[in-house]
Amino acid sequence: MRSSTTSEQGFTLVELMVASIITLTVIGLALTTFANAIRLNEAATQVADSNQNLRAGTNLLVRDLLQAGRNIPTGGISIPSGSGATSIHRPSPPTTTMEFDNLTWQTTLSAITTGEGKGPTINGKATDMVTILMDDAVLGELTVEPYNASGSVSKLSQDGSSLDVGPNLSWINGDPQGGIPPLQKGDLVLFVTPTGSAIQTITKIQSPNIYFEPNDPFNLNQPSATAGTIKNITGAKMSVRRALMYTYYVHKDSSDTPRLMRALNMFTPQALAGVIEDLSLSFDLVDGVNNPTNVKTLPYTANAVTYGANQIRKANLHVGVRAEDKSARQEDYVRNHLSTIVDLRNLAYVDRYK
Repeated sequence: MRSSTTSEQGFTLVELMVASIITLTVIGLALTTFANAIRLNEAATQVADSNQNLRAGTNLLVRDLLQAGRNIPTGGISIPSGSGATSIHRPSPPTTTMEFDNLTWQTTLSAITTGEGKGPTINGKATDMVTILMDDAVLGELTVEPYNASGSVSKLSQDGSSLDVGPNLSWINGDPQGGIPPLQKGDLVLFVTPTGSAIQTITKIQSPNIYFEPNDPFNLNQPSATAGTIKNITGAKMSVRRALMYTYYVHKDSSDTPRLMRALNMFTPQALAGVIEDLSLSFDLVDGVNNPTNVKTLPYTANAVTYGANQIRKANLHVGVRAEDKSARQEDYVRNHLSTIVDLRNLAYVDRYK
């Protein structure tokens, strides 16, 4: 009688090696595809991040440049100068103290104050800063009568140290629900008469009075100066508006991350959501003859002609940004740059019907 046997033969060593190689190849391809997908996603994220920083870093600056000089008198606003005047402070990056040059040549505060190389050095290149002046478009104009006017009216004191708004308390209180903030300590007030102008810093408000005491943060309230002060125009009827001064500069924070800062007056600066590595500005000027271009600093002298900020017609802006985090593949930051031209419309165009 024949006995039956059961075959228990398995894979050969060659078959096992071939199967392993195929399996490892498939896994390797899958991992490579997955890694490439991660790298592509990271690259897209880095590009999007740098683009977002670029938009955040330029939108407000371009908007403020477009509004520069709005309702600012032609030629600028008179500031304290001459005998008895002391330096006027300019909003500055932390640990620095800068001034408007009212003691040597500057007798007016213009719509644009240049600042070539006054920001920190980043990647071996100094960054610029710029100060932009305009009126407040949301708070209306207040008509102020001479100090000796009778009746319930808005009027300035004879020495210019205070303004009594009279029945116009809404000009102090604003309309928060309507988007008009109230006046506050540190605000700038612009006074314009047919013969002159002045700008003062609010140091105290006790409704209906607004006070402009000496030693304000800007040092604009200088009653002892012989020229450019509020006391020079107190005897005339005037229009009064809130003025806004914006200063842009790059600042490295505690983490050594450079960010674009936007300072309103002397209030706490606002850090914009952009990692800014380069901020450069130049300006095109108009005199009807030479019309210099790409001027970095004003005043500027060429061909025996000296040009001031009131002759600016165009701003040439260059901003360089980077992503927040390094790319793992490149081991460096993704960077992006923007160059644009901004027409300073309040300086470039003249109302021929006015």
